[in-house]
Amino acid sequence: MQINQNKRKQRLILLSFVASVLLTGLKFYAYFLTSSNAILSDALESIINVIASGFAFYSIYLSSQPKDRNHPYGHGKIEFFSAGFEGALIVIASFFIIFEAVRRMMDPAPIENLAQGTLFILITILINTFIGYKLLEEGRKSNSLALTADGKHLLSDSISSVMLIISVGLIMLTGFQWIDSVASLFFGIFLIFNGGQLVRKSVAGLMDATDEVVLEKVVTTLNENKQTHWVDLHNLRVQQYGSDLHIDCHLTLPYYWELLKVHEAIHFFEDILKASHNGETEIFVHADPCLPQCCHFCRINNCPVRQHTFVKDIEWDPANLVKNQKLFTEEEIAQKNNV
Repeated sequence: MQINQNKRKQRLILLSFVASVLLTGLKFYAYFLTSSNAILSDALESIINVIASGFAFYSIYLSSQPKDRNHPYGHGKIEFFSAGFEGALIVIASFFIIFEAVRRMMDPAPIENLAQGTLFILITILINTFIGYKLLEEGRKSNSLALTADGKHLLSDSISSVMLIISVGLIMLTGFQWIDSVASLFFGIFLIFNGGQLVRKSVAGLMDATDEVVLEKVVTTLNENKQTHWVDLHNLRVQQYGSDLHIDCHLTLPYYWELLKVHEAIHFFEDILKASHNGETEIFVHADPCLPQCCHFCRINNCPVRQHTFVKDIEWDPANLVKNQKLFTEEEIAQKNNV
């Protein structure tokens, strides 16, 4: 299943690359027909699509490779770098677009054949929207940041092209050719925002920042399958690299259990988490023995070693599971006893 998913991702990003090359040629042809600065800006931005799609294809290929001695956690982090590289290229291109827009405002040039140029841009909108949507859909399904970033880029390219057609229509209706440069200027600012978002998300991933959506999904899965003998869970760390998910945690189990029973309980715990994720899932569970203080929130009935009465069950949520401590401190237990 994982192999088929990787092949599907590679086919989609290859389709994006080929389409980007063809559409860039169409946009430059539209520019040569019209001499429109806004169309030139759109064409220049499409060069970024070509470079980014090419690099994204390589990153998806590399991320699908199995872990090895030099990369014990796999190669999935390359997708963060790919998204950041794409975002950086977008920002660089946007500054050039803004510079060119300002220059054309100061030294305007005639615009011709707008109707023909608009027809070519309309074709690129339809193709970009279709491919961008497919990339975004597959990227979210396979948790691939490279696919998601490229899909968002193509969809934002379609949105900017729609803005371009609107500006061209206004020029044809009003005859005010300065609209062309103003549209190009706003297009450049729009690209700075989009590129910056990609860079920010890329840096967060490379710095192992917590993905709140993925963490929430893991916590929800644990709550839905919570077992009575799972006395406590803490120090939960969840990281996703490409489609690979890595989970570390400390699971508290009854201290009087034999090693074989602990092993079986941990294996069951891991299987539940693996079943909830489409890609590869690597889980490291540190087994903690329960302490007398755990009796206050332990739900095991007729426990042979219980030392304290049950106070209440503790709701597992992202805020308390990531802490490197058991869910009740001694002060909290004392407060519960006084209630």
